[in-house]
Amino acid sequence: MCRPTRLRRTALSGVSAIILAVPGTVRSAELASADEIVVIGKSISDSSYLPTTTESVTAETLAKTTNVLTPEDAVRYLPNIVVRQRHVGDTQSPVTTRTSGVGASARSLIYVDGMLISALIGNNNTSASPKWGLISPDAVERVDVLYGPFAAAYAGNSIGAVVAFTTRMPEAFEASVQAQGALQWFANYGDDSNYGTWRLAANIGDRAGNFSYRFSYNHLDNAGQPLAYATAAMPVGTSTAGTGVTGAFNDANRAGARIVVLGATGIEHQIQDNLSGRASYEFESGIAAAYTFGLFINGNDSAVNSYLRDAGQNTIHAGTVNIGGRAYTLAASTFSNGIYRQDEQQLAQGLSVTSHNGGMFDFEVVGTAFDYLKSHQRIPSGALPAALTGGAGATTNLDGTGWYTLDLKGILRPLTDHVLTFGAHQDRFKLRNPRYVLADWVSGGDGARLSGSYGKTRTQAVWFQEQWNPRPTVEVTAGVRYERWKAFEGFNISAAPALNVTQPEIAHDAVSPKGVLSLRPAPGWEVKGAVGLAYRFPTVTELYQAIATGTTLSVPNPSLKPERALSSEISAERSWSTGSIRVSVFDERIRNTLLSQTAPLPAGSTTLANYVQNVDRTHASGVELVVRQRNLVIPGFELSGWVTYVRAKVDADAVFPAAVGKNLPQVPRFRGAMVAAYAPNETWAFSAAARYGDRSFATLDNSDPHANTFQGFGAYLVADVHARYRFSPHLAGNVGINNINDRSYFLFHPFPQRTLVADLRYTY
Repeated sequence: MCRPTRLRRTALSGVSAIILAVPGTVRSAELASADEIVVIGKSISDSSYLPTTTESVTAETLAKTTNVLTPEDAVRYLPNIVVRQRHVGDTQSPVTTRTSGVGASARSLIYVDGMLISALIGNNNTSASPKWGLISPDAVERVDVLYGPFAAAYAGNSIGAVVAFTTRMPEAFEASVQAQGALQWFANYGDDSNYGTWRLAANIGDRAGNFSYRFSYNHLDNAGQPLAYATAAMPVGTSTAGTGVTGAFNDANRAGARIVVLGATGIEHQIQDNLSGRASYEFESGIAAAYTFGLFINGNDSAVNSYLRDAGQNTIHAGTVNIGGRAYTLAASTFSNGIYRQDEQQLAQGLSVTSHNGGMFDFEVVGTAFDYLKSHQRIPSGALPAALTGGAGATTNLDGTGWYTLDLKGILRPLTDHVLTFGAHQDRFKLRNPRYVLADWVSGGDGARLSGSYGKTRTQAVWFQEQWNPRPTVEVTAGVRYERWKAFEGFNISAAPALNVTQPEIAHDAVSPKGVLSLRPAPGWEVKGAVGLAYRFPTVTELYQAIATGTTLSVPNPSLKPERALSSEISAERSWSTGSIRVSVFDERIRNTLLSQTAPLPAGSTTLANYVQNVDRTHASGVELVVRQRNLVIPGFELSGWVTYVRAKVDADAVFPAAVGKNLPQVPRFRGAMVAAYAPNETWAFSAAARYGDRSFATLDNSDPHANTFQGFGAYLVADVHARYRFSPHLAGNVGINNINDRSYFLFHPFPQRTLVADLRYTY
């Protein structure tokens, strides 16, 4: 049994404190062994009043079941949390939720010890992806996922889910070192290669009286498979023009049109260093202070592989070529766009002061900040191979971009059957995104500014929530959140095409009520109904993106409306000593849905462009089944899994009528996962898992019937295996294979194929 003091120390983590401020439940008894559970006050380990459906995984479970190379691997088998991790160390890895795809990163909130690592500067799967590199995978103690916007403590970005990482703090001196490697076998079109990854990690921590600390260092060197392909539409007629070349592959694009695949691009080699840590001090008064930080440094070089060879077996990248009797003109950018160099330095910091005595009143103050200390991506503009050694190019920077958050929270327990939680919140997100010309893209300094997007958003909020137990078997939770949002200092500039626009300030107010009724009609049973209104405000990049249309550059809509989501869920759960089963029926209706779609630009013209707009109404509803059983048939054997069916449609879209009645992009109808784990003793642990996803559409009007191709979203069934062996109390080894069935599939990008993972860890 953990000592009560340990739970109190655990509750000091920022994430725990965020959830502390919201009454609720995490079904820890079904997710960890009984000797891990201690109940004191309102901490993450005692969230039996949390109004949202919650799933969790602990470090102990991860060690037995999962091939963990990076922190996002920790959520691999949690229900409806799918990370689009294109390769190990990918910096563009958003999560999908029940009703949102990979292009809706702003519909989820991800925290690490209270620090927001969701990049709410955008709502996309590139620059707005979560900052996973700031977390040490070895430091993760548990991950909790909260589904739906039913807790007043969270902003409307919780429409999809809240993912809360809690890191572990030591009870005594400890240190560890780990060496890890991975090898991927990848074959597609003209690529048939092995791609390797290795990681070195070190951790140290101690506790001396009321002071405790933990520091982690990770070094990752990864070579990834191709992320994209250079393609060309196949001409209808034949021709004798151009240099005859071989090596191209005939295929079809996602719309079903005939294309030729010319080569692979985006073959990334990343070298990453991450230093993270946490220090905490507990005062005798019961107040504790904690400081958390993460420093992430990333260097990324991308290469290409042209399949084209002329008669002399020379590699061809540009010019007029003839493939199978048809002529193609390849621009310099056909392959050079796949060459880039990226340098990033990011710093996240968090400071919390917490009172957690379990008496009538407790409080918490949490402040966090995230800064892009350096973010440069350099790309050539000339043709290959000459451009490999230098020449003209451009650089896109994010230096100075970042955000801060401040939360004040309180919990009041005036009576045994009432718990009141309340708080105030402020955040600010800042975008600085200039693009400069480079005389030498390899090593030259910034030249003239080609374009730039700048702006800020700020949200101020207050919230209140009450949990009332009129009877031991009945819980009623009601809450409300008021938000005042503002976008300001928006500015767009471009040299050619010419643009110089100072954007108007805009502001919105929103009131979001929430309500949950929970009934326990019999021991082990819980039936819950929840409804919540939530507003997801536009991000700064959605507001101030610049779109080229012919010879002009336009900002299509700097006055986007916030998304208004009405979410509801009914669930029934049956729990017993060794397992549980839950069925949830959920519904989500969004007005002014923020999605990219094709429309005239400028308004009324015949020129079409694809950009973020408000879709009038979308609707998603579905059912989710989650099961878990320990000691099934034999002691030490556990089977768990989930399956979800969702129907997500566009109900109304005045701008793009062809989308009405069509499936929402990137949301498959069926998804699921299953994990079978067996630990016969403390020495051995084995697991086998499977992950499944239906095909989905990439376009709003579903005009992409061919899914298993570059830019398509194909179906997949992927199996993983894992084994752990403890050589001694201090030394353990893991070996596993991800995608052991070697499934080749696309989620826009080609995803990893069969990958062997192995590591050795020594703990003192």
